[in-house]
Amino acid sequence: MRPLLPSMRLVNKKIKEIWNSKWLTNMGSQHKKLEIELLNYLDVDYITLFCNGTLALELAIEALNLTGEVITTPFTFPATANSLYRKKIKPIFCDIKHDDFNIDEKQIEDLITPKTSGIMPVHVFGNPCEVEKIEKIASENDLKLIYDAAHCFGVKYKNVGIGNFGDISMFSFHATKIFHTLEGGALTYNNNNELKENLNLLKNFGIKNEENVVIAGTNAKMNELQAAVGLLNLELVADEINKRKTLTNIYKENLKDVKGIIYLDEKRDVEYNYQYFPILIDKNEFSFNRDQLLNYLREYNIFARKYFYPLCPDYAFFKKYNNPHLPIATKISNQILCLPLYGELTQDEINKICEILINI
Repeated sequence: MRPLLPSMRLVNKKIKEIWNSKWLTNMGSQHKKLEIELLNYLDVDYITLFCNGTLALELAIEALNLTGEVITTPFTFPATANSLYRKKIKPIFCDIKHDDFNIDEKQIEDLITPKTSGIMPVHVFGNPCEVEKIEKIASENDLKLIYDAAHCFGVKYKNVGIGNFGDISMFSFHATKIFHTLEGGALTYNNNNELKENLNLLKNFGIKNEENVVIAGTNAKMNELQAAVGLLNLELVADEINKRKTLTNIYKENLKDVKGIIYLDEKRDVEYNYQYFPILIDKNEFSFNRDQLLNYLREYNIFARKYFYPLCPDYAFFKKYNNPHLPIATKISNQILCLPLYGELTQDEINKICEILINI
């Protein structure tokens, strides 16, 4: 994985703008411009920017007053479950589906208890969850719905930006993401001025004006340098997505007949961002198991990732909860491997990676 990087000439020009303005943080001109640009790009009504996605997720939980238990996926980056834990909420792990690695919406209702206050699904690897079905479950049970859309920048479902679903969606702008602000994140939501005001207070110490601090907020603001890099990367991201789409199709064409290697099919009605190329390794049909293959590829300086492994319920601090029965998530976590994918990769390099996999 390599980060998307604008030219140093343009970065230096932005730095000069910031230095001349003498405004380095606290929602300056770069920040305000990025907010407007992202509203248009993501096709959402409201957006609030943060210094990182994890704090954005924690403050979304706080803003929606989630308590008790929240149903989520075990197959995700630590930030998802950790954000609940840090807010004194018990994550209730629901198994996932084999065809898209997302939370199994058919199992959600069985996990709802009087303590359940919300659902936090993840659009894993940029594959949208069954948003209509999950929305129906949340509405019928009076539950808040937060989507972890960290992988989903620019993704659309039925021509609608993915950030329009649920009460809030969280996007990560970490350097590893297809669009980044070095570090950063955002929350998107619909038609809610009150929520926007509350989130702005939460991310800025609860300061309403020079003489009034009205809630116990924190410091989660995106600074001007982050926003400036975001503005530059926003001009590059469409081309980056197109490059990754081409490379993804080369992977699929080369690996389509290799026994023991499984990749996800694309869903109808989805406009993807091609941020990752995950495969599953079935050791019963492939010559190596996943871990053996990972080490073998490293001998050729090919650095794939076991992403996500381990599952969240296997973290030491979650051991105090009864481990749920998660057969699909456990199987996928033990088979998953994300192959290298970034715009600077060449078609020849993808072909060489595939050649190594085939020759094994």
